[in-house]
Amino acid sequence: MSGAPESFNASVYLVDRQVEAGRGERIAVTGPAGTLTYAELAAQVAEFASGLGAAGVRPEERVFLVMSDRPETLVTILAVMRMGAVAVPVSTMYNGAELDALLRDARARVVVATPEFETAVKEAIALAPEAETLIITGDLPSRTEDGTGGRVLPPAEEALLVADVLLTKAEDGTALRALSAETEDGTDVRAWADVLAEGRLAGPAEPYGTWADSPALWLYTSGTTGTPKAAMHRHRGIRSVCETYGGQVLGITADDRCFSVARLFFAYGIGNSVFFPLSAGATTILDPARATPAGVAARLAEDRPTLFFAGPTFFAALLAADVPAESFASVRLAVSAGEALPAEIHRRFTARHGVDVIDGLGSTEALHIFISNRPGEVRPGTSGTVVPGYEARLLDEEGSPVKDDEPGNLYVRGDSIATGYWCRTATTRQVFQGEWLRTGDTYTRSGDGFYTCLGRSNDMIKAGGIWVSPMEVEARLLQHESVAECAVVAYIDGDGLEKPVACVVPAAGRRVDTGELIAFCRAGLAPFKRPREVLVLDELPKTATGKIQRVVIRQITADLLGLPRET
Repeated sequence: MSGAPESFNASVYLVDRQVEAGRGERIAVTGPAGTLTYAELAAQVAEFASGLGAAGVRPEERVFLVMSDRPETLVTILAVMRMGAVAVPVSTMYNGAELDALLRDARARVVVATPEFETAVKEAIALAPEAETLIITGDLPSRTEDGTGGRVLPPAEEALLVADVLLTKAEDGTALRALSAETEDGTDVRAWADVLAEGRLAGPAEPYGTWADSPALWLYTSGTTGTPKAAMHRHRGIRSVCETYGGQVLGITADDRCFSVARLFFAYGIGNSVFFPLSAGATTILDPARATPAGVAARLAEDRPTLFFAGPTFFAALLAADVPAESFASVRLAVSAGEALPAEIHRRFTARHGVDVIDGLGSTEALHIFISNRPGEVRPGTSGTVVPGYEARLLDEEGSPVKDDEPGNLYVRGDSIATGYWCRTATTRQVFQGEWLRTGDTYTRSGDGFYTCLGRSNDMIKAGGIWVSPMEVEARLLQHESVAECAVVAYIDGDGLEKPVACVVPAAGRRVDTGELIAFCRAGLAPFKRPREVLVLDELPKTATGKIQRVVIRQITADLLGLPRET
């Protein structure tokens, strides 16, 4: 039929395509939790998709994931997309009540989890009226050695032991289902391996007839409102980020090995660890453990990645932990995103480890990075230039374009932009304006196209009637040897005027002289940009993604200075 939607499935694009290209025996995923070749990954994805179908999951239905980074998580995400359902990986930092709020919002009936989050997930499911099935990796607590969990088989069914998993088969031989446990609230609890084995018996699922614009993935983000909301992404968007940033900025090939500090439930992490490596037939390295400098150094030594992804906070932590210089010997390129990378951290890291870091700007709403520095063309302190396939513009508050080197609100458009927020019509209309996404960032653009972040639009400080970028002051502070981390925020003085104040964390073994730091800033910046106060903290409050919580810092500042809190 003329004008019919384009048929496309992101799971097929990422996995089946590699097997068809003859890469079936290449390693797709490795790490401390296990290794799978592309052929093994493709088989498990098709089988788990079939098992999910047998468990009642339907196309375009949401499947909720609370999982650490491991091969089962990769299989689950790809299987959900293969069968035409929508994968919803959420933060593993949430407690039961927080998960319940998201679970109710997503209206998911099926939840997949890894054991370390079982308690919080069960608490959430007990509160969410529509959630009815929990699939959990590892053995069910009630399972006995024979696999039956102590249950008696119905007389009309025959027991079928396959791959160490006891299944039941109806007399007509058509309905296969895994035996499962049941919680007190009636939740059906199944082992992940049972669902996989059930799919193997039923036969691998063929890809659902998704279109390029079919829903594939929801990613929750707080954004500027502080209220989590789901950015809805299409199958098309996944291919787009692979062909733009992955292919034309990273230059990723089948010989690369990717390791990301950012987890799979982040837009940044799922691109680094799923979309980019699999689209190129490369290898992804997954580690379920919480990322620490020592743990990352061990992973670098053992698995030898060529591409390393982290955020500015973690690059600073690596420097503070004095990770051996040779740790990054295998890495050809490091990537930073999540918030702007200070030029001083870039300088220290590259000087110590000899690896260039390309900083970039992306967002959950855009799925990945759309402005970036390039390998061999890095301008420290900037986010780089627009990634091929995207367009960007800077507008003033009246919606008019700003001149070069003048601050403006950043807008971007490209094929990976989300279709909107789930059930958030008013917010969607504010953020998604026609083809353009209003990012909520304030930027300047140089005459040769390099974009420099001045901060979130609501983080800018107007001191003495002149706009001050917190990031510019922070960049200066980080040049001082006594400062390990810092954040500059506005406080309201007794006259109701905004003034910059700096909160700093001392470098190891150093003492902070607050007067010296203010003088240091005055010497390197215009006088009005200097912080009026410097507060010394043991640590900076951060989000689960490692971003500095400026709202909390503003509250801390107001409390310590005895001033009214900023509203």
